Amino acid sequence: MGQPCIICVAITGSLPRKAHNPAVPINVAEQVESTQAAFEAGATICHAHVRNPDETPSADPEAFARLKEGLETHCPGMILQFSTGGRSGAGKSRGGMLPLRPDMASLSVGSNNFPTRVYENPPDLVAWLAAEMRTHGVKPEIEAFDLSHILQAKRMVDEGTLDGPPYVQFVMGVKNAMPADKAVFDFYVETVARLFGPDAPWCAAGIGRHQLELNDWAIAAGGHARTGLEDNLRLDRTTLAPSNAALVARTAEICAQHERPVATVQEARAILGLRAA
Repeated sequence: MGQPCIICVAITGSLPRKAHNPAVPINVAEQVESTQAAFEAGATICHAHVRNPDETPSADPEAFARLKEGLETHCPGMILQFSTGGRSGAGKSRGGMLPLRPDMASLSVGSNNFPTRVYENPPDLVAWLAAEMRTHGVKPEIEAFDLSHILQAKRMVDEGTLDGPPYVQFVMGVKNAMPADKAVFDFYVETVARLFGPDAPWCAAGIGRHQLELNDWAIAAGGHARTGLEDNLRLDRTTLAPSNAALVARTAEICAQHERPVATVQEARAILGLRAA
């Protein structure tokens, strides 16, 4: 059997609404329930956003605190990764939940185009978020929407503003950003190994219909996988995903096809160099 594969479940995101898929968990109670089922299906990282009651995105630290408390109770040992993404807030409000000391937080180290706008990550904000994560003992997950973001992560490691090796996630299939291209994916894998060493862990996320193929590419290549309703609402063209757990179970099946066990909480924490639960 190969190295254990970490499955990250991105439970909610900032964009999907219940009108798109009723299974999208919006309030904290729904998110805890959905995550618990995904945890039992094999997910060991929860990538979390919070929402307002009207389903719009939020960066409210109090909501993150309630979510953290619920997940720690119902998903013991699960790795909690909070989003500092730009759809949820502006400026330093994007990192307002970092003093809660989640295990991890997403960190986008450069800007790029999104479907209808520019996803802005100015250098001074990136530096501040990275410093806040270090202050509070939060491990960054580098969200790479472009090759330059991987190279920027290397620069930050060399400058001492990020600890190395970083955990890099390739995000592919966002309209107007990097498409889901296998040759580019292979080059990303080679680049991470060249810059950070052959044992540096990495992950891949595919958006929409590309989720399944990115799961397969990543697991086959020895990386880790992200799934969940944030990125993809369907099992196939005609079938809505009934839950985050269903998407996790599908990813676990791909792990079995490639003879890789699904990582336990303890294995995932060891692979990522995180403190014990």
